[in-house]
Amino acid sequence: MALQVVNSPFDERQTEILNQLLPTLNDAQKNWLAGYLAASQSAAPPETTKQVTKTSETATRTITILYGSETGNSQTIAEQLNDQLKASDRKTVISSMDDFKAKKLKEVEDLLIVTATHGEGDPPDNAIQFHEFLLGRKAPKLDSVRFSVLSLGDESYEHFCQTGKDFDKRLEELGATRIHPRVDCDVDYEELAEEWMNGVLKVLNEDSQTQASEQQVPSSPAEAPIYSKSNPYPAEVLENIDLSGRGSNKETRHIELSLENSNLSYEPGDCLAIYPKNNPELVQAVINKLDWNAEQTIPINKQGEIRSIQEALTSIFEITKLTKGMLEKAAGFFDNEKLTKLIEDSDKMREYIHGRDLLDLILDFTPSNLDPASLMHWLRKIPARQYSISSSYKANPDEVHLTIATVRYHTYGRDRHGVCSGEIAERIQPGDQLNVYVHRNPNFKFPFDDSTPVIMIGPGTGVAPFRGYIEEREELELKGKTWLFFGDQHFRSDFLYQVDWQNWLKNGYLSRMDVAFSRDSAEKIYVQHRMLEKAKELFSWLEQGAHIYVCGDEKRMAKDVHQTLLTIIEQEGKLSSTEAEAFLNQLKQEKRYQRDVY
Repeated sequence: MALQVVNSPFDERQTEILNQLLPTLNDAQKNWLAGYLAASQSAAPPETTKQVTKTSETATRTITILYGSETGNSQTIAEQLNDQLKASDRKTVISSMDDFKAKKLKEVEDLLIVTATHGEGDPPDNAIQFHEFLLGRKAPKLDSVRFSVLSLGDESYEHFCQTGKDFDKRLEELGATRIHPRVDCDVDYEELAEEWMNGVLKVLNEDSQTQASEQQVPSSPAEAPIYSKSNPYPAEVLENIDLSGRGSNKETRHIELSLENSNLSYEPGDCLAIYPKNNPELVQAVINKLDWNAEQTIPINKQGEIRSIQEALTSIFEITKLTKGMLEKAAGFFDNEKLTKLIEDSDKMREYIHGRDLLDLILDFTPSNLDPASLMHWLRKIPARQYSISSSYKANPDEVHLTIATVRYHTYGRDRHGVCSGEIAERIQPGDQLNVYVHRNPNFKFPFDDSTPVIMIGPGTGVAPFRGYIEEREELELKGKTWLFFGDQHFRSDFLYQVDWQNWLKNGYLSRMDVAFSRDSAEKIYVQHRMLEKAKELFSWLEQGAHIYVCGDEKRMAKDVHQTLLTIIEQEGKLSSTEAEAFLNQLKQEKRYQRDVY
C-alpha cells in the first residue's frame, strides 16, 4: 500500500522516495531497516522516537532468564547475558529460581535457563522448589515458550550437569521449543558458556526487528588491569603459618596474601580462588614414563597458544584427578585395548578413577605412540580451587586471609596430596606468588545491623567465613547477638583462631560460643550435639528472627546439622516433621538459612 502524504511527517519528495523503495524490499531488508531505526531512535525527534519505539516493543518477545546457582557462577553468567540483551534494547526479566513465581511460567515467552548441579545430581538450594514444580504434575503446557539451557557442573561427579539435563528434557516434554541446544560445562566453563550465549543471541537476533544486540558496546579504556577468573592477579604471599598445634592429626594453614594495587575487593562470605600448579615430581614422572621431551612445545587451546610440555603439565592441565569423560576421550588416543574395555563397563570405570591420577592411567594402560599435541583434546584445564575468605576487607584493605586444610592420603602404593593445599604446604613460601581472583558468593551473605541475631555453625576450616564476618563487625563496631558453634578434634591442637574468638567474646563482638572437640572424650562430640544441648535457646533465637549460617563438609557435617535443626524445630516448636520441614524451607526462602558446603 502506498504511503500517503496526508497526516504523514514526510514531505512530498520523501514520500515519493519511500513509495519507490518500500515495494522493492524483501522481509529481511524490512527487518533490518526497522532494527536500524530502533537502534538510532535516541537521535531522532520526539515524535519519531515514540513511533519507532512502539513498533519495536510490539514485535519483541520478553526474554526471561532464570538461574540456579550454588556458588554464584550461574548467576554471574545470567547477569552477563542480561546485560548484553539490555544493551540491545531487549525486554528482559532475570531472577533466581527461588524468587520466580512458578505459576507465571505459562506466561513466559523466551526462557533461558542457567543452572548448576549440586553434589551428586541435585539442584542447587535456590533451584529446588522450581525443579520440583517443573518436574511435577502441576507444570503447565508450554507450547508457546521457546527455551535454551546452559548447565554447569563438575565432570568428576557421576551425574554430571544432571539438573540442566532435567530442565532441558522436561521443557521439551511440556511442549516448549528449543531454540539452541543445551550446553554442558565442566568447571572450566567460560569458553563453552560464551559459545552458548553467542548461539542464543544469534537466534534471538535472527527473528528480531532490531539488530542492536549484534553491536558490541565499546568498553571504555581501563586505567588499570581488571583481574578476574580469566586474568588472575599474581598475589604475593605475606604469611604461611601452620595453625595446628603439636600432636595434631591435621595440618591447617593460615595464608595471608597481598592485594595491593589489584583493585580487588571482597565481602564476608566471598571466596578467593587460586590457580594451583601440579607437583613437579608428578609432572616429571609422567614425562619420563611417556619418554617425552619436556621442552617440546604443544598447543594448549583452540586459539593456538603454545607452551612447553613441562609448563602445560605443570600449570595448564589437570593431571591429579581422573574423570569418566577424560577416560572416554583418552581411549581414542591411547590405542590400548585394555582401556577400551574398561570404559565399556561403567561400574568398573567408576571404581577405577577414584583416587587415581594421570600417572596411574599411563602406568596401567600404557599408550602407544601418544602425541603430546593431543593433550588439549582429552585433558581438562586445571580448575581454580576456591577457599572461603577468613578476613575482613574493611579491616585489611590490601590483604586477604585464607584457612586451608592440607589434604594428604595414600592410595595404590603412593603418597598423594591435594593439588592446591599440597602446593601451599610444601612449596609456597612468603615472597612467592599465587594466581588468584575473588569469587563472589551471593548465596552466603550476612546481615550488618545490631538487631538481627546470627547463628554460625562452622567446624574445622568451615569457621573461615565467620572469622571474616566478626572481624568486619568489629570494624563497624556492631555488637548485636552472634553465636558461634565450632568443632574440631582436639582442644589443645585444633582450636583454630582461639585468641581471636576470646578477644571478640571479651569485647562483645561475639555474644557466645559453643565448642565440640570430638577426640577429647570417650564419646565423640560434634557441633550438632552442642546444638541439641542448647535446643531451647537456639529455637528462641530463631523466633527472634535469627539467621543461620552453615559452612564446611557437605557429605556428613552439613547433613547432620540440617537434621539436627529439623529435630530442634520439631521438638521446641511442637511441630510435626512435615511442619518442621516447611519451617526450615521458609527460612531458606527468606535467606535466613544459608549454607556454604563443599
